[in-house]
Amino acid sequence: MSPKTAMQMVQEARQRVENLSADQVAAELERGDAVLVDLREPGEQDQTGVIPGAVAAPRGMLEFWADPTSPYHRPEFDPGRRLILHCASGGRSALAADTLRQMGYTNVAHLDGGMKAWSEAGRPVTGRKPAPE
Repeated sequence: MSPKTAMQMVQEARQRVENLSADQVAAELERGDAVLVDLREPGEQDQTGVIPGAVAAPRGMLEFWADPTSPYHRPEFDPGRRLILHCASGGRSALAADTLRQMGYTNVAHLDGGMKAWSEAGRPVTGRKPAPE
């Protein structure tokens, strides 16, 4: 088996998971059907803001927080709930959604295009810090 690039892994993950547009994610959030999980690091959130109501879960802790048998498990992560993941542009969230699928989560998706797509669609963002002068 030959090694894969990160982009190959992301492309393969996108084929195995549900890819949602910003409008689709917004509709699910408006209905209250889903938990939105922001996988970005705190510094990224500070720079570009956050989607209102999103649960912050840095990518490095996802598997531990999502595993009900882990001492780090967080109640927001319930294998029976609808989870929608997002990152900056969709790569990490596609990989993470695929990982959760492997962990037994059956109702997981990701925001294709990430925070960038959300902002470009004119969707609400809070906590954005002004750019340094």
